Amino acid sequence: MSNVKQLRDKQPENEKITINLGFVDLGRIDLLVQEGFYSNRSDLIRTAIRNQLDTHTGVVSKTLERHTMELGLRDYSVADLETLRDAGEMLHVKVVGLARIDGAVTPELALKTIGSITVLGALQASTDVKKALADRIK
Repeated sequence: MSNVKQLRDKQPENEKITINLGFVDLGRIDLLVQEGFYSNRSDLIRTAIRNQLDTHTGVVSKTLERHTMELGLRDYSVADLETLRDAGEMLHVKVVGLARIDGAVTPELALKTIGSITVLGALQASTDVKKALADRIK
């Protein structure tokens, strides 16, 4: 089950977020876009977020170690979960980034093998699997 991939290796799927900004800040962003510093508002906001995250790299790394979380894209296949089931083991998913549970995973298999899910980012799974694991998703 060592199929962890760094998000930067491949263009990840994006998650849309909404933020509220004051008119003055929005105007300043528009001015920088108009002057050609950024291609659009989203470009500036993404750049600002990345720069801020870069200033906290050490803290993020220590937190990941303390919580034993995986960073990046993590896929869970039917075969992965069947191996756990056959070994009588329970999986506790802890991911910072994107966790994907294969669409072929049944709710029954998920219930037998996934004890908890903590995802800081996004979780992709079938509606039935999410419903079955609702009380285990934090």
